[in-house]
Amino acid sequence: MQQIIAWFPTFKRGDLVGLGVLPFFHIFGMTAVMNYCIWQGFTDVLIPKPEPHTILEAVKKHNVGFFPAVPTMYVGVLNYPKLHKYDLSSIKGCFSGAAPLPLEVIKEFEKKAGAEICEAYGLSETSPAATINPYGGVRKSGSIGVPVPDTDMMVVDLDEGTKEMAVGEPGELIIRGPQVTSGYFNMPDETALTIRDGWLYTGDIAQLDEDGYIFIVDRKKDMIIAGGYNIYPRDIDEVLFEHPKVLEACAIGIPDEYRGETVKVFIVTKPGETLTEEEVIAYSKEKLAKYKVPQYVEFISELPKSGVGKILRKELRQMELEKIAAKKKEASTT
Repeated sequence: MQQIIAWFPTFKRGDLVGLGVLPFFHIFGMTAVMNYCIWQGFTDVLIPKPEPHTILEAVKKHNVGFFPAVPTMYVGVLNYPKLHKYDLSSIKGCFSGAAPLPLEVIKEFEKKAGAEICEAYGLSETSPAATINPYGGVRKSGSIGVPVPDTDMMVVDLDEGTKEMAVGEPGELIIRGPQVTSGYFNMPDETALTIRDGWLYTGDIAQLDEDGYIFIVDRKKDMIIAGGYNIYPRDIDEVLFEHPKVLEACAIGIPDEYRGETVKVFIVTKPGETLTEEEVIAYSKEKLAKYKVPQYVEFISELPKSGVGKILRKELRQMELEKIAAKKKEASTT
C-alpha cells in the first residue's frame, strides 16, 4: 500500500468513490480495490458481475472517480451499444493490470472518459505491484512504466539468467524488493528455481529503454519459435486489436512439421460484424513481418478467461493440442 499510495499523491483520503468490480480473491482486486480503498477511506461500489451495463450504471449513480479494471472490462465498456448515453467525466483515474492493455483500447477509453489510464505490471509473487506508468508524468506507448519505490529490476539473458542485457535487448525480467514473496508454500524446488539470490525470475520477456522504462515483450513460455524466428504473440494481438471488426484476439503457437511452430489466432468479432480467415490474413500481411503472419484463423464466440477476466492463452494452446492429438489418433485408426 505504501508503494501504491506514493504513486498517486493527488488522490487524497476520503476524496473518491472506487469501482469494486475486481474479485477480492485475486491479488489485483485485493490490493487495488479492497486494501487501497479501505486505506484511503474511499467509498467502494461493489459489483459482483463485471457486465458493461452494471459498470456504467454504477459510474453514473455513484460518480465513480477511481476505476481499476482489467483489459477485458475496458473492451466490454467501449463496445457497449448504449455507451453514448453515459457520462464518464466523474472518472479521475483508471488503473489497469493482470494482462496487457492494447494501445488502441487505451486511446479510445481515455478519449471517452477524459481520464488517464495508469497501466501497471506485477505478479502474485510481487504482492502484486512491481511497475506502474507515472500518473500525470511521462508515459510511453506500450510501456508498463518504471519500478515502484524501493524496487530493483534487471533484464537478463534467457538461457542462464546471469548476464544483464543491453538497453533495447530483450531478456527475462527479474525483480528484487520488499514486496517479493519469500517463496512458495511447501514447494522448495519451485522456490529455488524462481527466486535466486533474492531476485524473482518472472518468466516474462522484457526490454528497457534508455530512460529506464520497461516494455513487456511476452511471456517466456508463450514465445513462438517458427523457422528459427522468435515471435511474440502480443505483437500479433496488438495488430489484430486495431482491426475495426475485432473485439478480442489471441495468438498462439501450434506444432508445424516444417517450421517447428507456426501462428494461429483466435478471434472474437464485434457484435454484428463478420470476418473471413482470408481477410484476417490479408490484413496481417499489411501490418506484420512475413514470418509473424498467422497461418490459421479460428473464430470463436468468446476467449477463455480467468476469474479476473485475463485471457488464458495456455488454455487455447491446450485446446489446440488436444484437437491435433485427436486427429492423429483418428488417422492412425483409419
